[in-house]
Amino acid sequence: MTTTPFWWGYSISTSQANYNGTSFGGGAKGQYRGHTVPVDSFAPNPWGLYQVHGNLYDWTEDCWNDSYNGAPADGSAWTSGDCTYRVIRGGSWDYNPEYLRSAARLGYKTDTRADWLGFRVGRTLLTP
Repeated sequence: MTTTPFWWGYSISTSQANYNGTSFGGGAKGQYRGHTVPVDSFAPNPWGLYQVHGNLYDWTEDCWNDSYNGAPADGSAWTSGDCTYRVIRGGSWDYNPEYLRSAARLGYKTDTRADWLGFRVGRTLLTP
């Protein structure tokens, strides 16, 4: 869990993530690459995940809800609400850095396709 906008702290630069290069949280204006970059272009977070901020928005399993009232408290997916819309997170190469914040989320129709939108494959690890 983080308590800051990004896993590394309060500001962001284009040396840390791929976004449209505008400034946020005291960070300087940076490079606008205009496209995605390879997944290992930036350091992974402490859990070994690459690009949780920027590059591509990630689809989540969560159905859209207007607020967090009634959300599961255990980190599981929120599978009730308006499930014709799903939550996307993480921001994108073409978006402002405020959309890359850990707390930022948007809802999109499930048939939305765009070059700034992708998914992350996850799996449950079995423990002995």
